[in-house]
Amino acid sequence: MILHFYFARRFALSFFLLTAVLFSLVALVDLVDQARSFGDLDVSFARIVGLTLLNAPQTINEILPLIMILATIALFIGLARSSELVATRAAGRSGLNALIAPLVVALIIGVLAVSTLNPIVAGTSKRYVELAEQYRTGLASALSISGEGLWLRQGDSDGQSVIRAWRTNSDASVLYDVTIITYMPGEGPVRRIAARSAALQEGGWLLRDAKLWKLKEGLNSEATAQTHDEFFIASSLTLERIRESFARPGAISIWKLPEFIEQLDRAGFSSRQHRVWFQSELARPLFLMSMVLIASAFTMRHTRFGGTGTAVLAAVLLGFSLYFIRSFAQILGENGQIPIYLAAWAPPIAAVLLALGLLLHAEDG
Repeated sequence: MILHFYFARRFALSFFLLTAVLFSLVALVDLVDQARSFGDLDVSFARIVGLTLLNAPQTINEILPLIMILATIALFIGLARSSELVATRAAGRSGLNALIAPLVVALIIGVLAVSTLNPIVAGTSKRYVELAEQYRTGLASALSISGEGLWLRQGDSDGQSVIRAWRTNSDASVLYDVTIITYMPGEGPVRRIAARSAALQEGGWLLRDAKLWKLKEGLNSEATAQTHDEFFIASSLTLERIRESFARPGAISIWKLPEFIEQLDRAGFSSRQHRVWFQSELARPLFLMSMVLIASAFTMRHTRFGGTGTAVLAAVLLGFSLYFIRSFAQILGENGQIPIYLAAWAPPIAAVLLALGLLLHAEDG
């Protein structure tokens, strides 16, 4: 048991040191990129640093498999150079037994990544997109889906409009049973519109069967209400921006994702992409454990045998290949080419089986 704790401590230390180093490098590179992007927009350095800190967790979350491989390589190369792995084998413990502690640590890290890091990344990435859009265009827009329908917010320097629709078509280009309330700075709500439908066109919304009420203190809104067969409202929203607002499952906490999927289904949107993402996140701990097995299969040997550099390169390349296969399977699942559970769970399971085969060949072959 003491030996397991020792291996677990060494592996956890390697993982967190590598995470800190890579986070610093990612933040530094992203800081330069953000400064270049917003340098001409009169954005202060403090805001650029804020954008960098909001964007960096998403990158770290994406490269967790690489960090896991590098941490495993650092662990076993260190153990091999100090002959601790040889002493462990001489004491009667097999190489597979030495992997128990790193695998348990990888499982714990994977569970924490799904349960804790995922919500953090969802919040920071969403805030980053909102602030970046605001700094670039000076406009604010948002979309949310709830049990009360589809909610949109659009605005510019002249005011804000809140749009509520009970349902929409499959690509969000037409909203049905629409209510729009316009707010002016310092005045509160100034206009309410109810329409049978709202079609997004270039430059704004085309409302059909619309009724307008002016909201002003001392004014009889119903007496002055106007009806229009067609009415056009300017908007900075585009179809792409609306789709991006709800099409990024990574911007939604995994704890809220099941409810959001149900709301997507009720609103008329396809939730397949979010279902694939949800299952892939649940399978992530298993995939991180497979990265430990892959890296150990190439580095659990004494350095006197030579070829350490080649083994490390092979482990990293195989890890990248499995990551690419996992991403490709997710794309196939999102497009409906393969079942959702197959897209999410087949790559991690295949990676584990492949790594176990390599380990058994190296240990007993």
